[in-house]
Amino acid sequence: MADPRGFLKHTERKTQPRRPVPVRLLDYKEVYEAQDPAVVREQASRCMDCGVPFCHSGCPLGNLIPEWNDLTYRGRLDEAGQRLLATNNFPELTGRLCPAPCESACVLGINQPAVTIKQVEVTLADHLMEHGGLDPVVPGRQTHKRVAVVGSGPAGLAAAQQLTRAGHTVVVYERDDRFGGLLRYGIPDFKLEKHILDARLRQMEAEGTRFRHSVSVDISWQQLRQAHDAVLIATGSTTPRDLPIPGRELDGVHFAMDYLVPVNRSVAGLDEAPAIDVKGKHVVILGGGDTGADCIGTAHRQGAASVTTLAIGVQPPEERPAHQPWPTVPTLFEVASAHEEGGERSYLASTVEFEGHEGRLTGVVVAETEIVGRERRPKEGTERVIPADVVFLALGFTGPEPSGMAEQLSLDFDSRSNVARDGYYQTSTPGVFAAGDAGRGQSLIVWAIAEGRSAAAAIDQWLMEEEPTKLPAPVAPTDAAIAL
Repeated sequence: MADPRGFLKHTERKTQPRRPVPVRLLDYKEVYEAQDPAVVREQASRCMDCGVPFCHSGCPLGNLIPEWNDLTYRGRLDEAGQRLLATNNFPELTGRLCPAPCESACVLGINQPAVTIKQVEVTLADHLMEHGGLDPVVPGRQTHKRVAVVGSGPAGLAAAQQLTRAGHTVVVYERDDRFGGLLRYGIPDFKLEKHILDARLRQMEAEGTRFRHSVSVDISWQQLRQAHDAVLIATGSTTPRDLPIPGRELDGVHFAMDYLVPVNRSVAGLDEAPAIDVKGKHVVILGGGDTGADCIGTAHRQGAASVTTLAIGVQPPEERPAHQPWPTVPTLFEVASAHEEGGERSYLASTVEFEGHEGRLTGVVVAETEIVGRERRPKEGTERVIPADVVFLALGFTGPEPSGMAEQLSLDFDSRSNVARDGYYQTSTPGVFAAGDAGRGQSLIVWAIAEGRSAAAAIDQWLMEEEPTKLPAPVAPTDAAIAL
């Protein structure tokens, strides 16, 4: 620990500044500004280098957080960045998109605001990108084993990079016209500008990873298995959860991704105009998670007349509740950048029906949520109508799209519609593995990267048989976040 009294001298938590709301609503560029290096150094000095650093357990990647906090405080950013890369393939992505469970597990957070771990991480990641930290790591040998990675989201990319560096010939197959999965078209640029993703993809190409886009594998799983020594399914959990209530068929009710993807393609200059434009319209968003927040920020940038978010449950507390003690990840009332930009958030709101006229949505009938035990239901007599021209369903995802996997590969699925796998990420079909949301279910980007790294180690061991793998495996398929 460079400054043993750092956490005593600097008790205030200072996070990354954001561009002013009126300014950032004029474009889709990233909302965050670079933090003052002196502030980053000061915040890094608050890390206590605990005897038992619970932040390691809070992060499924096992990031060496005290080490790179100490090096950041000392001004040795190049070394700090290398310690970051030792456990995380894509810190430039997690530093922007991860909700930072490591901070929930920070020991300092017991009686002070937690260390700004995520801010230090993204600062180091940006330093790496600006100062040669993305130089290709070319393998010293080739195994002549071929691996197909289906899906180019964080799990697939992490596995591909690890396997390429181990000397295998890796081909990443993506059904979209560009790589990145939901990182590319599912996440708005105001959270992740795509030149950051492109820089990492260029590094991977230089290392030897091969990429094939615009490939649909729903009729070629068997061919993929026959042409490769191993196949990794990393297609994500992309089947949206529906809300089958009266009026669902009305024009104006959309899944969130049917809105976000075309807008993001338009921002990228690939399409002239998005398929759904909410300028001057009243927008209702069902679901209070990250996808819902992405819809909020996008709707504001399009000039929506109003934006209302409905959540069926109670409003979370602003401070850690007693039943979710440290080091668990608490459910808290969070104000994301999109929430700062306007709109109304309503809790204990059960959607009863979509109203319409001549096939077109005109409003949403909601009622107060009545909670009886674990059951949540609309309370009779509390119905009201919220005027709405557009509704976005941001209710999460229920599993990967089967796309012929079960029929062609004879795969098993678990009770949650995810691809079933054993303790080594292998499915019921030998040589076929699954990682990320496709096997775990909808989760965080940091879990996807951790699973991608672990699946790569399992594939490397399976391919090389007697030769022990040197690839790290930070998590097992059954591991979960710290919880009671």
